[in-house]
Amino acid sequence: MKIAPSLLSADFAKIKDEIALVERGGADYLHLDVMDGRFVPNITWGPKIIGDLRKLSPLCFDAHLMIVEPEKYVEDFVKAGADIVTFHLEATAHAQRLLAFVKSLGAKAGISLCPQTPVAMLEDLIEDIDLILIMSVNPGFGGQAYIPNSLKKVREARALIDARNPACELEIDGGIGRKNVAEVVAAGVDVVVMGSAIYGTPDPAAEIKAMREIAAPVPAGVR
Repeated sequence: MKIAPSLLSADFAKIKDEIALVERGGADYLHLDVMDGRFVPNITWGPKIIGDLRKLSPLCFDAHLMIVEPEKYVEDFVKAGADIVTFHLEATAHAQRLLAFVKSLGAKAGISLCPQTPVAMLEDLIEDIDLILIMSVNPGFGGQAYIPNSLKKVREARALIDARNPACELEIDGGIGRKNVAEVVAAGVDVVVMGSAIYGTPDPAAEIKAMREIAAPVPAGVR
């Protein structure tokens, strides 16, 4: 299991220290939620902020674009330092073209699905995807409650990946914490995004290590 702390839940008044805390805890990715106030009812940051954050950490930057017309902006995010650029299937009419474009820029290309979007919508794209992000809450805000039906989608996505593109990573985002991290990892998740479950604790570094211990009993290869 890889852990991707979401900076949406961090304190930006001391962001350098917040990033250092999760690095010390062994975080694998930094998850960067980009929101435009149109695709989702919230606004966060753009390429300038990500470029500034890039100076603070060598970790893999996992940029999740919750924006309309992502094809207009992906190049800016890659130039700013994003290593993985994930856009929403619901936000673009030409997903395959955009996957290819992101890869041509030297980044990994991911697709995210909102809770109402079935995994079957990715069947004609799976070979071109580097990461599938299952939203286990409705995107737009941190701290929401996990949607239980997400586990079914995780299993469906895992089966699709295993059958046709084993190199693709499977990520989940929304409401993941101590109560359900082992469950989603057992269902096939490779990367777990956690915001308040990490940054909402007194010791984020220790919490990352605790999450790994909770998920560890799942034997490798067992879904």
